[in-house]
Amino acid sequence: MKNNEGKRSFSFHRLLNFQYIKSNSRCSSLFDAAYLIFYNFTPMSLRRLANVTAIYGLSTILVRVLNYLLAPLHTRVFTNQSDYGIISEMYAYVTFINVICMFGLETAYFRFASNSTNSLEKKNIFGTAQFSLLVTTLIIVGSIVFSAGNISNLLGYPGNANYIIFFALIIGFDTLVNIPFAKLRLEGRPWRYFSIKLINIGINILLNIFFLWPALKNNYTLFEPFGFTYQPQYGIAYVFIANLIASGVTFLIFAPSMFNIRFDLPTWKKLMQYGAPLIIIGLAGMINETLDRVLLKYWGSGTMEENLQQVGIYSAVYKLSIFMTLAVQGFRMGAEPFFFSQSADKNAPSLYALIMKYFVVVCCVIFLGVGLFPDIFKIIIGAEFHEGLHIVPVLLLANLFLGIYYNQSVWYKLTDKTVFATIIPLTGAALTLLFNFLLIPKLGYTGAAWTTLICYFSMVVMSHVIGQKHYRVPYNLRKIIAYIIISVVLCLIGLWLYQIISNQIISLIIRAIFIGVFFVFAWWLDLHKLLRKT
Repeated sequence: MKNNEGKRSFSFHRLLNFQYIKSNSRCSSLFDAAYLIFYNFTPMSLRRLANVTAIYGLSTILVRVLNYLLAPLHTRVFTNQSDYGIISEMYAYVTFINVICMFGLETAYFRFASNSTNSLEKKNIFGTAQFSLLVTTLIIVGSIVFSAGNISNLLGYPGNANYIIFFALIIGFDTLVNIPFAKLRLEGRPWRYFSIKLINIGINILLNIFFLWPALKNNYTLFEPFGFTYQPQYGIAYVFIANLIASGVTFLIFAPSMFNIRFDLPTWKKLMQYGAPLIIIGLAGMINETLDRVLLKYWGSGTMEENLQQVGIYSAVYKLSIFMTLAVQGFRMGAEPFFFSQSADKNAPSLYALIMKYFVVVCCVIFLGVGLFPDIFKIIIGAEFHEGLHIVPVLLLANLFLGIYYNQSVWYKLTDKTVFATIIPLTGAALTLLFNFLLIPKLGYTGAAWTTLICYFSMVVMSHVIGQKHYRVPYNLRKIIAYIIISVVLCLIGLWLYQIISNQIISLIIRAIFIGVFFVFAWWLDLHKLLRKT
């Protein structure tokens, strides 16, 4: 490749060509410099994680963003906040049942299949896990369908047993595709993983639009030429039907490989011994993540209708933490198999510490990017739900700590101390119940938001204290804490200025400058060292 000393053009092709970067002593652009720094001064394994996380992160972000496109539709169709509260409550129950149905076998499959170099043994592990889920899922789903009427009455929705049946089938389909999805991740096939996920959410979104658009346009016969007339009494059920069809199609995609399996009893015992304790961890995690929707319904100080409105507002506003959730989820999808694969390396703890630091930096940028601009991101949800915007920074910070906890949790997975590690999420669940009990009757959904933050922060502290005794990772706590504190302070000042500055343009500029201030701080604390090395 020619090196023109005069005016050099920079192309994307050259950016991808490492030899071009190495052969040039000077950098023609900021992209050159960034690429040079990244490839010369980051470990090869860290670059591998960046590549894998980028792909899984991209797929997760696109799928989640498309999924969250339903929030603007739902919050504008179901303008009665309690209707959206019912949808949120039903999905909250599903998360608990999904954990029970999985029996921790997804993580167990990762643990043992990733350590196996024998292809036949990997197939055996996959087949055993999948056959076990086939049997247990049929039993659980069948029991729920048989008891659908009683369950709907118990939840306060008499005459709506169809809700329960729809969700039972959704749970069944989603459970049976989890191990095949995990297999794709383990085999390093993120694009196939992404394409199937995209098909699932694409069908879900299109059907939601097809079913609900007539209500949004107040024209119930809009799609009558296609054989569909909107029935207002079935409004909420349309959301569930769309999800059911999408889950069923995903199940059919995996079906050919799903039933070509074999069962091995010793392997099953090994998988269950590892995975069963994770059920408790999973249930505790769901208590921390989603139980507040249910508790708002029953512990709120208003009537059942008013409490469901609180659930609807809280759930809608929670959608605005999507960007932090995407970062955490995308990282988790790429990092979990990566952490297992790197566990034998003697430098793994230092690598994990480095990953944690940069993960926190990225999450702090997201925290500021969303938290400082409620006037922009509120367009995601309907106007009837804007009264809850004040809790968005609290939820963003809570999810940042959740991401830190997921990052830390590598220690109990690598040391096989899953039983002992249940103490952390269980303690978090106890804190969730305690603070929701204390705060929801007084503060409503605001109390639920602060409880979420308290819970995840406490879990981070506990995980660090316990984890360092069993698997020491040299986290740079001073820098991590400094990044979080400076981002919180900047966010608080920015929101205060947002309240007192009437000129929107000036307000936006000042808040954008605050993000630049954080970048300067990060440069001073860490990034300038990379420049010096360059």
